[in-house]
Amino acid sequence: MAAAEAAAPPASGGGGGGCSPAGGGGSVPVLFCFSVFARPSSVPHGSGYELLIQKFLSLYGDQIDMHRKFVVQLFAEEWSQYIDLPKGFLVSERCKVRLVPLQIQMTTLGNLTPSSTVFFCCDMQERFRPAIKYFGDIISVGQRLLQGARLLGIPVIVTEQYPKGLGSTVQEIDLTGAKLVLPKTKFSMVLPEVEAALAEIPGVRSVILFGVETHVCIQQTALELIGRGLEVHIVADATSSRSMMDRMFALERLARTGIIVTTSEAILLQLVADKEHPKFKEIQNLIKASAPESGLLSKV
Repeated sequence: MAAAEAAAPPASGGGGGGCSPAGGGGSVPVLFCFSVFARPSSVPHGSGYELLIQKFLSLYGDQIDMHRKFVVQLFAEEWSQYIDLPKGFLVSERCKVRLVPLQIQMTTLGNLTPSSTVFFCCDMQERFRPAIKYFGDIISVGQRLLQGARLLGIPVIVTEQYPKGLGSTVQEIDLTGAKLVLPKTKFSMVLPEVEAALAEIPGVRSVILFGVETHVCIQQTALELIGRGLEVHIVADATSSRSMMDRMFALERLARTGIIVTTSEAILLQLVADKEHPKFKEIQNLIKASAPESGLLSKV
């Protein structure tokens, strides 16, 4: 589990002191403590658990072991010690918080089930066709992934980077039945509308992510998703960049972060899991011809 999947704030809310007033708006000074470190910073007034986690990751991301579970605690003056962050806590005053690793080391297993999975298709647009390495191959692989998602009833979220200037998703990609097709200017796919769509999917745990560019939109999306406690699977043969160097170094970096870098065939067969699955024959037909290697086996 990712560090941002820190234990949810407990139900009891008492003893949330340890702060001094900081006014009713703007930013609030907060001391962020982790291990032997203590770094003063600030967050917007009214920030909650998620924003505190994001701030911890921005301050200490290079020290945090993403395979461990954490709990956030608040220093309470009345107890003269740290307490678990109260449920519904919002920063309204100057305060001190810390991120505490639990003792259990968590391993990312990468198990997939259709009921807890969503597909993210990132910026597979017409204007990128001449620039992206092996774009024809990743279009082909992306299309078989979306066909598999439809067969298995898995929600699909699609973004398009500034479609007014860069065009819509390529015609070869069939977006029939997609839960959301959304324009964006931000590089990451994690927009408010996407977060709202994820909240509507009960029990979502895993995101299958593919598209362009690996070192920009894919990388930033993946890091934001694991920061929210989701498990991310990047489909290497359906993901590319303008530069093979950028593509391969991004995949290597993401794998070291605990993100699962895999292939389209592995994803589709893992989702059916059994030849007795009612959709196995149809999924088998999708992968009967091996997916193109999209430059993954070529010399960089």
